[in-house]
Amino acid sequence: MTDVFIYAKRLFSIIFISTLIGCQPKAEEVIFKGPVVIGTWNVPEATTEAYQVLASGGSAIDAVEAGCRLEEANEQGQSVGKGGLPDRDGQVTLDACIMDSKGNSGAVVYLKDVVHAVSVARKVMEETPHVMLAGAGAKQFAIEQGFPVENLLTERSKADWGKWNETSFYKPIINIENHDTIGMLAIDENGDLSGACTTSGLAYKMAGRVGDSPIIGAGLYVDNKVGAATATGLGEEIVKNVGSFLIVELMRQGKSPQEACEIAVQRIVDRSGDRIKDFQVGFIALNKKGEYGSFAIHPGFSITKHDVSGNENIPSPSYN
Repeated sequence: MTDVFIYAKRLFSIIFISTLIGCQPKAEEVIFKGPVVIGTWNVPEATTEAYQVLASGGSAIDAVEAGCRLEEANEQGQSVGKGGLPDRDGQVTLDACIMDSKGNSGAVVYLKDVVHAVSVARKVMEETPHVMLAGAGAKQFAIEQGFPVENLLTERSKADWGKWNETSFYKPIINIENHDTIGMLAIDENGDLSGACTTSGLAYKMAGRVGDSPIIGAGLYVDNKVGAATATGLGEEIVKNVGSFLIVELMRQGKSPQEACEIAVQRIVDRSGDRIKDFQVGFIALNKKGEYGSFAIHPGFSITKHDVSGNENIPSPSYN
């Protein structure tokens, strides 16, 4: 009888302690506090546009498209869509991609005469069996989908191109010519992630040049079970390191968005050596908990975040 009593007492203690442990919140748990949208650079109007979609119960994919469209229509920006600085031959060519929470994606490269490249990319994702359309084929598809055709070279950008032609000296300038992209990530009230990236590319680039922005895995990657990442800067370096995919995989391994961005930048630094003095790369990331991070090689990069607390532009930490 004594042995039975001791056994029962021990069993009760184990059950009681296990129950207490099970009731304790895990230290690493973070409660999702609602929709969040983040964008590369100082783009408060774009994040406001996107957050309005989220706040009204809209989806993350609708939000990032809306935010990017606003910048594409901004003729004063000279970096995305209409008014973008042209290639060395005076042609404005656009690249964009988009990716939803189900893993679907669409992209366009070397698109001419159509302002909203991000929306054409979404149509590629939703209306075709393909992921990417290029050049004349992308333009033809856009026209078939009802997108208007117009000249994207504004008088201001044409004048700047004319001045550049006086010397035709080409060298990407950190945080200026590389400030050529808007990447946007969002998580909606359902906890679903999406992302988009759109650009007119490096100013005065060689005709036909394509950077990272329309490349799934380089300029943008979304995994709805883990998180999302997007990039800006010198696209060639981002493509070489498949930067956005790397960041999402690091988050899958348990890294925070901030840690993942820092590791991705460090990998580029390690591979590039002294060449990093000549170019900028910046990453932003967002995970399923609504946590975000950003990191760049050089100072000057920033992130714009809009959530329930408001709209804020935040200087990004950097390697240098």
